[in-house]
Amino acid sequence: MATTLADAIVSRSEADTFAAGRALAPLLRPGDVVALSGDLGAGKTCLTKGVAAGLGIQEQVTSPTFNILLEHHGRLDLYHFDLYRLQRADQLEDIDFFGTLEAGGVSIIEWGERFPGAMPDDHLAVEIGIAEDECRHFTLVARGPRGRQLASAWVAAVGARTDAR
Repeated sequence: MATTLADAIVSRSEADTFAAGRALAPLLRPGDVVALSGDLGAGKTCLTKGVAAGLGIQEQVTSPTFNILLEHHGRLDLYHFDLYRLQRADQLEDIDFFGTLEAGGVSIIEWGERFPGAMPDDHLAVEIGIAEDECRHFTLVARGPRGRQLASAWVAAVGARTDAR
């Protein structure tokens, strides 16, 4: 069963999106999976850059569109997937998708909604919508106990960060 938190996080700028990712990073544990969806330019990679910074990753983080998977090393390994170019679920086997999810790092999956049946039962889905005023609205869809725990802790962390301004 999924728990949905509509418009749980609102980003008014690229800096806000990056900061939201940075707020998520300390909450992440080995094996966590975060699936990101949203139109091109919604902020999926920007959010991932914030997560990477929060995990202490020093190298530049870019969209893995042509690589499908980029791996970064910090406090936890970050497996950054972009499934946009895949056409069929069986192609996930070719990139060792399932083995990577179980490798003990954190997996951030852009375009995860393309293969919903491949997502683990326990994960956090983040749907990023762009409003008319260019604000980003993050709807969190938490699946499983860890997904729910992560969603509520992230909303609290972002709220505390916003309140501190």
